[in-house]
Amino acid sequence: MGMTPAIDLTHPRHATPPPRSRERYARPPLLPAPKGERVHTNDGRELCLRHIEPGDVAALKRQFGRLSPEDIRRRFLHAMSELPDPMAQRLARIDPAVETAFVLMDETVKPAELRGVGRIYVDVAANSAEFSVLVERDWARQGLGALLMQRLVDDCRRRGLSEIWGYVLLENRPMLHLCKDLGFVRRLTPDEPGTTLISLQL
Repeated sequence: MGMTPAIDLTHPRHATPPPRSRERYARPPLLPAPKGERVHTNDGRELCLRHIEPGDVAALKRQFGRLSPEDIRRRFLHAMSELPDPMAQRLARIDPAVETAFVLMDETVKPAELRGVGRIYVDVAANSAEFSVLVERDWARQGLGALLMQRLVDDCRRRGLSEIWGYVLLENRPMLHLCKDLGFVRRLTPDEPGTTLISLQL
């Protein structure tokens, strides 16, 4: 039998076609979310850091019930007496193409309780994302806000975004100090008295 002729990969018929523009400039595919990792507070308490799940609705509502009116205003920028079930369902069932939400779960109690949450909403047209971070008061000043913010920044960079930003109440000094340490800058918001817009160029 004769030998099979070698294929000339340099021949136009066999050369790999150049990628289409939409493929060439497409965002990199999102990697599967890790199942979770153990993290520790400054005083040694252990939490599980993971992505939010649809089954976290009840934990979200229980956490809301533990928040003070001040905590609620800092997170939602207005007063709320309860977290309606449709809103809790929406917060737990995110669209991973344009949202990320990390939760800090306390698994030393049953049922496990949600102690902190950080999330972004991507504005595809602006190639940026709005963030929000909340840590329960009894777990504050333990490095958890910084941990959540850094993970959100990392996620924005992984997505190829150019900016992460958010509105923060001027009275929320811990968040303003944290974001300043991470390199965020403040902008005036004359249309939103009592709040400031902070942003980080990525």
